[in-house]
Amino acid sequence: MDPKHKKLLRSLRLHLADELLVGDTIVQYLYQEEILTQSQLEDIQSESSNRDKALKLLDILPTRGVSAFHHFISSLEKEFPWIKDTLLQKLSEEESDPPPPFTVQCGVPDHILLTVPTTQHLNRLAEYLGPEWKSVLLDLGLSSADLYRCCADHPFAVQSQVLTGLVMWTQRNGRKATVQRLLQSLQTADVPPSVLQQVFM
Repeated sequence: MDPKHKKLLRSLRLHLADELLVGDTIVQYLYQEEILTQSQLEDIQSESSNRDKALKLLDILPTRGVSAFHHFISSLEKEFPWIKDTLLQKLSEEESDPPPPFTVQCGVPDHILLTVPTTQHLNRLAEYLGPEWKSVLLDLGLSSADLYRCCADHPFAVQSQVLTGLVMWTQRNGRKATVQRLLQSLQTADVPPSVLQQVFM
């Protein structure tokens, strides 16, 4: 899911949980469009209150690929047109006033952006990355087999697993393995700009 769509759903999370009735129409539509799996559908329906069902749906949606947001909007059309309008209006407001580029938010100087990160940078980044490290490395082009090798080589040290993967990426990509390219993958994984300031400043 696009980071701006994730951000919007997060910012309206409690409002949506109160307004939305997660009946059969919404979840069955999302299941039909292959946004929800059978087990996710059952997880949502097993929640005791409507509010919990809505929160569970909002937890799952951001993990379901780029088209999940648009299908969610479509699912609201018949029964919740006002919620659909609210979401689209908020989205257009944010797009008309775009935030500064991610690299500006990070405060990473321009002269560093096009350089290859040093081992010291990568080591520091490995300290700060949490569970999102695998999605970062996959976005950088490593394969699942590469990640398995990182984990197998360092079974008890997550930081070493991350560092091994990052070094593998720089070795394979040479001059193309720039700080700017790394920042793009970190942004996709929702790593806060403040973390990157501590790594690259």
